[in-house]
Amino acid sequence: MKSLRWLLILVFGFSLFNCADGKNYILYLQYQPQRDFPSLQEKLGSTLGMVPFKDDRPDTLYIGIHTPLQGGSSHFKSDPFPLQKAIEDSLSQAVSRQGVRTVSVADWDGKPESLKGIATDSILMIQINKFWTEGRAAPFRTTIKTSIQLVIHLGVKKEGEVFTRNVEIEKEMTVARSTPERVEKMINQMLTDIFDAYFSNPY
Repeated sequence: MKSLRWLLILVFGFSLFNCADGKNYILYLQYQPQRDFPSLQEKLGSTLGMVPFKDDRPDTLYIGIHTPLQGGSSHFKSDPFPLQKAIEDSLSQAVSRQGVRTVSVADWDGKPESLKGIATDSILMIQINKFWTEGRAAPFRTTIKTSIQLVIHLGVKKEGEVFTRNVEIEKEMTVARSTPERVEKMINQMLTDIFDAYFSNPY
């Protein structure tokens, strides 16, 4: 009985030691499509203008935090940085592989009337309202909760319309021990779920 008690103390102490480092970690964010979108070029045209995405979160420096049972918290930052660049780069690469060329557009007012004046077949702008992952440690386990909320504005010149979609997704999982690699994988899978669904049916 005494040996079991000491074993539990050692395991508990090891868990604290591994979590309480107070470091900042870089998470490599990338949307990696898990399917093809055969109708994407037909819907978007051959060129897609991309307006600089807007990060409207209160804290734009970090994308998450891990809170151990004891010691300093660890924060997560995105790579590429800032967060909006990570998402822009991923989407540009993804649609380019589907035959849609992306072009940077300095500004767009988001109104259907202005679509006639753009040089591309369609135009995309995304607002990031929520993008946060939080890990909370308990004895022998950690709960990781990630929430993402995006507002996607897509203007299509041939349709003469702007299609707006509010996307919100939340995922929670409990693991024996949280690692940056596990958090990174979780977020990237959520990005895949969001944009695979979106590009399958953008409007």
